[in-house]
Amino acid sequence: MSDRVHDALALLPDYLSGHMSLSIGALLIGLIISLPMALAATRIKSLKLPLLTITSLLQTIPSLALLALMVPLLGRIGFVPALIALILYSMLPIVRNTVAGIEGVDPALTEAARGIGMTDWQMLTRVELPLAAPVILAGIRTATVWVVGIATLSTPVGATSLGNFIFSGLQTQNTTAVLVGVAAAATLAIALDLLIRLLEIAAAKRSFALGLLAGLLLVGGIGGSFMLKLSSMGAGDAPVVRIGTKTFTEQYILAELIGNRLELAGYHVEKVESLGSTVMFEALSQGNLDIAVDYSGTIWANHMQRRDNPGRQAVLDTMTQWLLDEKGIHCLGSLGFENAYAMAMSRERAEKLDILTIADLATHSSNLSIGGDYEFFDRPEWFVVRDTYGLDFSELRRFDSSLMYPAVRDGLVDVIGAFSTDGRILAYNLVVLDDTKGAFPPYDAVLLLSKDAVERGLAEELHTLVGSISNEMMMDANKRVDLDGKSVENAAISLADPQR
Repeated sequence: MSDRVHDALALLPDYLSGHMSLSIGALLIGLIISLPMALAATRIKSLKLPLLTITSLLQTIPSLALLALMVPLLGRIGFVPALIALILYSMLPIVRNTVAGIEGVDPALTEAARGIGMTDWQMLTRVELPLAAPVILAGIRTATVWVVGIATLSTPVGATSLGNFIFSGLQTQNTTAVLVGVAAAATLAIALDLLIRLLEIAAAKRSFALGLLAGLLLVGGIGGSFMLKLSSMGAGDAPVVRIGTKTFTEQYILAELIGNRLELAGYHVEKVESLGSTVMFEALSQGNLDIAVDYSGTIWANHMQRRDNPGRQAVLDTMTQWLLDEKGIHCLGSLGFENAYAMAMSRERAEKLDILTIADLATHSSNLSIGGDYEFFDRPEWFVVRDTYGLDFSELRRFDSSLMYPAVRDGLVDVIGAFSTDGRILAYNLVVLDDTKGAFPPYDAVLLLSKDAVERGLAEELHTLVGSISNEMMMDANKRVDLDGKSVENAAISLADPQR
């Protein structure tokens, strides 16, 4: 068995239990909310249009956007915002099929029920619901497949799911992890769909035994998800430390490095991976995370809203004080390297156009295309660089950060907004253009701790990491994962012991 398969299977109980808890919890709560509302709409006709309209509108919101919106609305990351978003997504098929099923019952049967003196409740429970059950269960089956699939997108808001495999696998070029995540999600969706199909058959045949079997299997699935969660924790009474990461290789490596240090000190580490930049920062400031690695330029431009560049040390000192005063975040210091945004081109293309600096690039930009990660063209740094140099590209293209380096290498775009410590810069023979006007701020990688983490003594456990990683070390660690196919753990060990 390969190391990557072994590593993926080791993580499967934790990720699968989180995914099952999210999916089954959202479906059960969604059913509890949606079914009574739909039944009320069949009795009170004025409720039908508003209810169907609202649930339909919720469905038009992109799933990742709805998940992301829950974070600022609730002021937290993790299970709860993901659960609420999934509940909202589960409602439409349940509501629509329940209304359609009840309204599809033969009017002659309902008239006959009234004729023999049935109350409205008796008519609903003895005539309409039994006859509409196959249609209602079909709606629940649809909701099940939707929820299980969308739950994979809960990773960026800090909820553990099978999406952890997919997001981290895409960033680290780990196809095995992606395939394990996809296969596990598909298997879970099919299993739950078949289980509800069994309930549907039981309802159609009026079979109590079949219904009982399906119910027991469902309860077993719910119980199994909790058992998986308990088995994956295995931390006993060890204090838990939550480490947040963004969505690129370097962050996963640093989280592994930090986690290894803390586990040796007796802590149980929980990694909250693949968070959006702002989501991670706010979670740290609110105490939902204990530790994260961020970059001085990101905080300077995005959170402090500064546009000037007083120099590397001044940015670091000013940022450190601002974090403590305004956010209660302690900056332990720079890890020793700078992962800056930088404009990069293929060496062949740069030499052909005689481009060495961003100023040189500006004279050609109207005939060139540029690629960046999902955030780049919305960040203040981009606007400052664009306006400082008068850049006016013919096309702006957004890529997953793992795909933009092959894109510039293969000529799909002319320039990219690269990360300066990415090993693919050297491997793909890219040239980084000089920022002669200092438009980009410095981007020292800084180790950030929440107030609670400092009070728990974590700063003492991690202070030796400050200043311990050079640009060359970090670039080599990134290269190990992105190009050499090594594991994140292997790359983290190389940082801890450069001789390995």
